[in-house]
Amino acid sequence: MSSINTNASAMTALQTLAATNKALNTTQGRIATGLRVAEASDNAAYWSIATTMRSDNKALSTVQDSLGLGASKVDTAYTGMNKAIDTLNEIKVKIVAASGASDADKAKIDTEIKALQKQLKAYADGATFSGANMLSVSSGAAVAADVKVVSAFTRDASGTASISTIDINVEGIKLYEAGAGVATTGKGILDSNRTAAGVEGAAAAPTLGAAAVAADTYTVATMQLTNGTLFASDTQIGAMLGVVESALKDMNTAATNLGAAKNRIELQKAFTSSLMDSIDRGVGQLVDADMNKESPRLQAIQVQQQLGIQALSIANGNSQSILSLFRG
Repeated sequence: MSSINTNASAMTALQTLAATNKALNTTQGRIATGLRVAEASDNAAYWSIATTMRSDNKALSTVQDSLGLGASKVDTAYTGMNKAIDTLNEIKVKIVAASGASDADKAKIDTEIKALQKQLKAYADGATFSGANMLSVSSGAAVAADVKVVSAFTRDASGTASISTIDINVEGIKLYEAGAGVATTGKGILDSNRTAAGVEGAAAAPTLGAAAVAADTYTVATMQLTNGTLFASDTQIGAMLGVVESALKDMNTAATNLGAAKNRIELQKAFTSSLMDSIDRGVGQLVDADMNKESPRLQAIQVQQQLGIQALSIANGNSQSILSLFRG
């Protein structure tokens, strides 16, 4: 039925064209942004999940940076520890050479040992990265604080976020402790007082030239073969060798712990990188537009738009034909 009050065909064509234009805008938006869920109104659930996961991924990026910084700190300490072990082995060789040597030779060997002792301190003081030094510390406390490396950002099923750390036990690896008031057993590996059996305790300086006493203590950082007047006896040199052996054992353990921490950090870095990639892929599956589908869809909708415009033009043309009858 034709009506001069209501152009039903034009109204239908107009509604169809409006729907086509809306679909066209949606498809163009997906192609422009690459997202099929760009706003909460597109899909509230997917948008919320994607937004949270993107935020978590940014936190993981910071964790990745922290792991890189932590790896550098540990690697610096690990390098310093290995160089210190090599130097202490040289001191060990010098002490062995001093056994049975003449006083003149002991004086020469003592000069070499003092130079190596200074080098040990230089290695420890130089093992600093970004203000952190785990070999030469001044904690001022009974126990040196652990170095904490942020290793993970996690979110549990209830949505609660938490941070995990890899802790480096500085107390077990420090070589020097300059903190005031540190207990006699809280010094570093190289500046602690040790008996020939390797027991740490209060200082009990030996009298050079006398026979070794079990209670006498020696410090790797300051032990000497001569004070300029007196010379260490062979039994005292044997006690010094025991102290060096004990320190080497502790340093080997410390190097092992640093190596294990270094390896763990590297593994965590690799895992965090893979995890970030997995999250990116998961978010993409939720909100990314499929360009293989959107491109031909855009062409189809553009054709529909053109046909809709033509349909609307035809509907309006029919109304004009009816009106022309009355003008005639």
